[in-house]
Amino acid sequence: MPELPDITVYVESLDAKVRGDRLARVRLLNPFLLRTAVPPIASVEGARIEGVERLGKRVVIVLEGERFLVIHLMIAGRLHWKPAGAKPPSKGALAAFEFGAGTLVLTEAGTTRRASLHFVAGRAALAAMDPGGIDPMTCEPAAFAARLARENHTLKRTLTDPRLFSGIGNAYSDEILHRARLSPIAMSGKLPPAEVTRLHDAVRQVTAEWTQRLRAEAAAQGGWPDKVTAFRPEMAVHGRYGQPCPDCGAPVQRIVYAANETDYCARCQTGGKILADRALSRLLKASWPRDIDALG
Repeated sequence: MPELPDITVYVESLDAKVRGDRLARVRLLNPFLLRTAVPPIASVEGARIEGVERLGKRVVIVLEGERFLVIHLMIAGRLHWKPAGAKPPSKGALAAFEFGAGTLVLTEAGTTRRASLHFVAGRAALAAMDPGGIDPMTCEPAAFAARLARENHTLKRTLTDPRLFSGIGNAYSDEILHRARLSPIAMSGKLPPAEVTRLHDAVRQVTAEWTQRLRAEAAAQGGWPDKVTAFRPEMAVHGRYGQPCPDCGAPVQRIVYAANETDYCARCQTGGKILADRALSRLLKASWPRDIDALG
């Protein structure tokens, strides 16, 4: 799923292309994408674009008259910028937003349709769609600490809870926790003040570094981020199971659950302890290695 750095660059790139332009037409190529009926989507035609904003992990196109097109990409949704009049791809295209300067195409890989489009009127209606997470890049240390302590869950779950923090997902939470040298299963309500400060610093550092990296990539690709992915070779641990940690050289470990996984370095983050993977550790039982050195 595109997260805060990716969505930020999508928003900045789209804003640069369409602010002040007019939305000539919205072509819905999949009827299940649009989740609202009022106002009617046809009423956007000819509307002037006042800007593009981020709402959590959503991209918001701001139209004149306090109207908003809210795009949620979910896991496999992506945005593509095409020349004006270009034909959307025949596979995976869900919608095309036609502006004077070009066409924004929303695609979704796979067959499960989770991406969504809402068309709402008024700032109050837009605010109602906000899960409530604070911006991790701008919040003060005290506010960050208060959010961590609000509920006592694992750090992984807490960082990725959109009601607590805005825009952090599976990929960047792994990178943040590795930078902070904290276990993904440490409990948020019991974190010592020094570790809270370290985590806050890591959130800001990792998010800022990746946002700048993605901005540079978008600039090199003609002003649009064409390669949005959760798996990047430059990442420290996310998606790098079995590969060496860039800091200590130990093989990156993982915990697999449902459709997600948590990647971490046992030596850097858990004092050498290998965390139990629900499926694999039960299968191996007594043979499950307890620490990183047991892997040989």
